Amino acid sequence: MSLLLSHGYFLKDDPKELRIMRPYPPLGILYISAYLKSKGFEIQVFDSTFQTRQAFRDRLSEAQPQVVGLYCNLMTKLIVLEMIQEAKAVGATVIVGGPEPPHYAEEFLRHGADVVVIGEGEQTLEALLPALREQGVKNLGDIEGIAYKNNQGDMVRTPDRPYIKEVHTLPAPDRSAIDIRQYLDAWKTHHGSSSISIITARGCPYKCTWCSHTVFGESHRRRTPELIVDEIEQLIETYHPDTLWFADDVFTISHRWLYRFAEEMKARGLHVPFECISRADRLNEKVIRTLAELGCIRIWLGSESGSQRILDAMRRDVTVECIREMTALAQQYGIQVGLFVMLGYDGEEVSDIEETVAHLKRTAPDTFLTTVSYPIKGTPYYREIESHIIDRLPWDTRTERDLSIGGRHSYRFYRYANRWMVHDVAFHKAWHGPERDYTKAAKAFVNARIGRWGMRLTSRKRER
Repeated sequence: MSLLLSHGYFLKDDPKELRIMRPYPPLGILYISAYLKSKGFEIQVFDSTFQTRQAFRDRLSEAQPQVVGLYCNLMTKLIVLEMIQEAKAVGATVIVGGPEPPHYAEEFLRHGADVVVIGEGEQTLEALLPALREQGVKNLGDIEGIAYKNNQGDMVRTPDRPYIKEVHTLPAPDRSAIDIRQYLDAWKTHHGSSSISIITARGCPYKCTWCSHTVFGESHRRRTPELIVDEIEQLIETYHPDTLWFADDVFTISHRWLYRFAEEMKARGLHVPFECISRADRLNEKVIRTLAELGCIRIWLGSESGSQRILDAMRRDVTVECIREMTALAQQYGIQVGLFVMLGYDGEEVSDIEETVAHLKRTAPDTFLTTVSYPIKGTPYYREIESHIIDRLPWDTRTERDLSIGGRHSYRFYRYANRWMVHDVAFHKAWHGPERDYTKAAKAFVNARIGRWGMRLTSRKRER
């Protein structure tokens, strides 16, 4: 059966991302494309990132695929629901997968999807596509890792499919199926250097309460260093990127793997600037020195809060002091550090936010990004606060980011808190940094005061 793979991210419909302009190819569906092609299936890919909604409809009309597979996450859910209907309009069987559909399988089936893939897609689709051709969409009980509706209209969820243990047996992503040059050009135009993404592993064994493990689970399965260096060589020869982005959840989780990877890169004479994500507790001086020698220009760490009480509630298994120490050590080796910070976690008080601001001033990361926590279905955090979740909108018109949490401060409060945090840290840096900038300090001071004032003004109002 002919399969058209796509995803619901249309850059032109996202003003915020258009300003940021840091797009990366959809590696998930490119892995699936490569795997299914290696098994002899007829696969096409519609990469929506730089396309329009009309272009997707035109592609459906022209290609008339028998099956359409759509990757869906929280951010793309509402668009994917519309794409399902557009695919059904040309007579296609629709399969949805990714982190969002499994926990809302009945809703996705009710809104037109024929099958929901739960977990990794490669082997499931390899078994599912022939079954659809031979058995139709109502008799799929022997296919592991899916949800569908039987002849009686009842949803059936089959047993979970085991994760792919030997991930090094999978072919590299099918980057030739899309126009990678568009991504490189977007980066070059807006940031002066091009970047391309690569994944070395699947899964994360850590148990942070708010993090979703829906697709790859709490396992950790890594491709061999030799295969990764093969892929890097191919990327350099084919696309000539200025930098790489290692999109792993925790790039330095295995020190032995990292050292083997470094040896293989050195043996082949490769040195490419790159960014990655890690955890402070998976860093030490040898690891940081190895990253610097490999070409790491920036490492992102999950700080989340400057309050140890909140970190412990999140089950982060890391200390505030460790984050500070590893940030300073990385900077000593010439590696910039970015921190992820989360506001609004259950139980957080103003005093915890104050601790986070003080932590950021003391730690002095090169940059930090903030978000307000939201409950993702299937996570421990969601289960812990489920009785307090306020759902004011129909499921097909909202995402988890639209949910309110009873008893928590309003989103307006957190907008002010974020303003205070960002500008108070900026003021501290401009006033106390090695090169004082009085103009920046003055602007930051005013914005910080507005944020702090706004917090006080809105702190009495809680969600209900």
